Amino acid sequence: MQLSRKALNARWGWTSVAAVVSLMVLSAFDSILRARTGYGTADLQGVPTGWGIRTIMDHWTSPPDSALAGFGLGFDYLFMPLYAAALFYGAIAACERFAPKPGVRRRIMTLMAMAPVGGALFDACENALQMYMLVRGPSDMLAFLAKEATAAKFAGVTVGLVLSLMAAMALLSERRKFRKTGGV
Repeated sequence: MQLSRKALNARWGWTSVAAVVSLMVLSAFDSILRARTGYGTADLQGVPTGWGIRTIMDHWTSPPDSALAGFGLGFDYLFMPLYAAALFYGAIAACERFAPKPGVRRRIMTLMAMAPVGGALFDACENALQMYMLVRGPSDMLAFLAKEATAAKFAGVTVGLVLSLMAAMALLSERRKFRKTGGV
């Protein structure tokens, strides 16, 4: 199935808006948790040891705080497909603008467009490891694996953001040219 450029831009737009709204909701709940306990769920990212995870967990012992932490980790699963789709569509838009013809550049950009999807999958692994540690107890190995999944997630998201920004700049440039020529 091929999408027209208009349909691609529409999907890119609405998934981007949905991802930003989800990020705002996630950040709001994480800020509430951080204000109440000193740690938010985002603080679990990059903690390399089981002791560090245990320290954060110990601050979430009251039921409202543990519910907020669980909600944050659970809501992140809704955010993952939204940001993956938004960044994927943005990367495909960049591919359409910077590599419109078949060839090596197009293949490379198409493969790079999958990076945000891979990032979301690593994000799911990261959250699953964090939830497992919250329920069963942390260990240094699980904390290390979660930290590595976090690094892979950020790599995929970064590639998607760069390609999406490239597509956005190309789109704005096209619109500017369209206005200057009077729509011709």
